Amino acid sequence: MGLFGLFNKDKKETLDKGLEKTKQSVFGKLTRAIAGKSKVDDDVLDDLEEVLITSDVGVDTTLKIIHRIEERVARDKYVSTAELNEVLRDEITQLLSENHSSDNEQWDLPTDHHPYVILIVGVNGVGKTTTIGKLAYQFKKAGKKVYLGAADTFRAAAIDQLCIWGERVGVPVIKQQMGSDPASVAFDTISSAKANGADVVLIDTAGRLHNKVGLMNELKKIKDVMKKVVPTAPDEVMLVLDGSTGQNAFEQAKQFAAVTQITGLTITKLDGTAKGGVVIGISDQMKVPVKYIGLGEGMEDLQLFHRQQFVDSLFHTEQ
Repeated sequence: MGLFGLFNKDKKETLDKGLEKTKQSVFGKLTRAIAGKSKVDDDVLDDLEEVLITSDVGVDTTLKIIHRIEERVARDKYVSTAELNEVLRDEITQLLSENHSSDNEQWDLPTDHHPYVILIVGVNGVGKTTTIGKLAYQFKKAGKKVYLGAADTFRAAAIDQLCIWGERVGVPVIKQQMGSDPASVAFDTISSAKANGADVVLIDTAGRLHNKVGLMNELKKIKDVMKKVVPTAPDEVMLVLDGSTGQNAFEQAKQFAAVTQITGLTITKLDGTAKGGVVIGISDQMKVPVKYIGLGEGMEDLQLFHRQQFVDSLFHTEQ
């Protein structure tokens, strides 16, 4: 059984509830756009373009989707507005699959080396530390030995918050004093995790983007130091973004991608916003898979991203 196979059971309800605001917003706009029309023509496509852009899918991704639908209409000669929902669902699912966003309900850890090291990056306030806590909880629940590293040493609150999560979940947190060298904390964490036979290491980092050069140097130093202990580290560089900020999240993603190689995305706070379309745009534009989505406060509300379920939930209509 895959590591996270057990997490997607009974998750559909959380997913549907978490995407409700986005769904209502998109469908409300879509219904108004096609009112009184029977077939998908240029006017409908223009209206659809506006619907997608105002749903935070982003301009470039929207144009890509519209182009695909135009090709489909030309090929099929006639597409009714009643079919538009299905066509949109198909094209968005296909788009997400091209970015390797998973359809698996599990995240299998490699068996050939330990520990598996995940470096977590993102600006302050996006839910980075909370995401680490919830990931730690899910890994531990799956029977894995987890270590946390408090390498955001610029804020005492960040260290304290990670320690609270460590206590709550029951996993060790390696920390130093505020102002310590983040790379030193990363080194200590991985050394300790390796010595104690840990399976997974999650390392928090500072989220300052105003000094890109400083951030780039810091992340490079952390990675270099990690490799001294575990040559394959980090196995994953996870960027955490706040979905409720819409296109701002996309700008942050671009800025982080400019300073370090991002391998996966976690998009949080989707339950309180109508901007869920940003998941589609960021995945498409960054060419980086969405690994997790945050749909609420609960420990189980951080879900492995499953593209088919996500699109089905977004475009599900009551029969």
